[in-house]
Amino acid sequence: MADYKTPRGTQDILPAETRKWNEVEELIRSVCYYYGYDEIRTPIFEDTKVFKRENDSSDMVNKEMYTFSIHQEDSLTLRPEGTAGVIRSFVQHKMFGNMEMPAKLYYMGEMFRYERPQKGRYRQFNQFGVENIGVKSPLVDAEIIALGYSIVKALGLSQIKVIVNTLGDDESRKNYREKLKEHFKDSVADLCGDCQRRYEQNPLRLLDCKIDKDHPSMLNVPRMHDSLTEESKEYFQEVLQALDALEIPYEIDDRLVRGLDYYTHTVFEVVSTHPESGSQATVFAGGRYDGLVEYFHGPQMSGVGFAMGLERLMILAEAEGIELGKQDGIDVYVMALGNVGTKPLEIATACRANGFVSEFNILPRSLKAQFKSVDRKQAKVVVIVGEEELKDHKVNVKCVATQTQVTVDLDKVVETVEEMLEKEGE
Repeated sequence: MADYKTPRGTQDILPAETRKWNEVEELIRSVCYYYGYDEIRTPIFEDTKVFKRENDSSDMVNKEMYTFSIHQEDSLTLRPEGTAGVIRSFVQHKMFGNMEMPAKLYYMGEMFRYERPQKGRYRQFNQFGVENIGVKSPLVDAEIIALGYSIVKALGLSQIKVIVNTLGDDESRKNYREKLKEHFKDSVADLCGDCQRRYEQNPLRLLDCKIDKDHPSMLNVPRMHDSLTEESKEYFQEVLQALDALEIPYEIDDRLVRGLDYYTHTVFEVVSTHPESGSQATVFAGGRYDGLVEYFHGPQMSGVGFAMGLERLMILAEAEGIELGKQDGIDVYVMALGNVGTKPLEIATACRANGFVSEFNILPRSLKAQFKSVDRKQAKVVVIVGEEELKDHKVNVKCVATQTQVTVDLDKVVETVEEMLEKEGE
């Protein structure tokens, strides 16, 4: 007999958990609303070239993508991240010409990466992200960080740290790549295979290696700051001044480079400092990109954004003792005593139509058994539909908190329920 289970690296999110997810997603949407960001939804798979750009050194592109082809079609890839698809859509639909810049967009949905599953890291995972496209400004960079910071603070996370750095402009990165290649040329053969590949493709990514982080050559790496042009230094300083003005505490990490190759100027990570966060400490991360819109055959436009893994966010919230998904009691429970036909369903439906969360008894059960359901569902008002009372077109309505019970005509049930709930709320 087959043993059917979720594929490795995936999970079922059951009702008790989806309530938590809904609460977090509603919080995210509300913050995006106040910041003026609109939702965009892109396909779950794209042409592989959307993600696999020329000479890309990132692990995501080189080792983690789910790529396939069907019926002789071009190569397709399940989206491993959200930014590339959003920029592709931005260019395809010429949003740069039919909406006011900057375009302020957010997305939320499933992503796919083939990697070793572990706590907080799945092969199918959920990600929220924002993209601000069309205006290059230190103030926009600071606003993006503030948006994500607002979300995690509103959720209740307190043990977090903001880390920022700059990769500078094209000239700065060219200068720095040359210094890194010179620095590592005698030791690259001793580094891991990924680092040897990165040395040729993008030496900046050597700084992101977890395997060789303690190698002697990593201990005295040239500083990015020393390769920055004056313009890049000034841009970064204005980002920091804006963060200071917003009273967002931060640390500068000269070795923060991020895992994707399209970043320029400002890069950042917000990490958890909670002891249980372990290796999965990143809450959200991102940065500015100056060439991505142009890569997709759009105009020369800059953008900045970040991505936030929702599974990891939920784990960190739990670690800090934040209670999510608490189920509120229902407003009305309709009991059935005797042969009362469809009347409990009719009453519950009428209550729902008037905005009251309502349930009704379906099974033939005793009054005592039904009152246990009232307790479990934390109902505030009980409507008791009895066979004898129904003959006179009446039912009993009871307020659970005060134990007050009245007999009313059927056409007065909703009105009576509303009165009882209003009194309880006073």
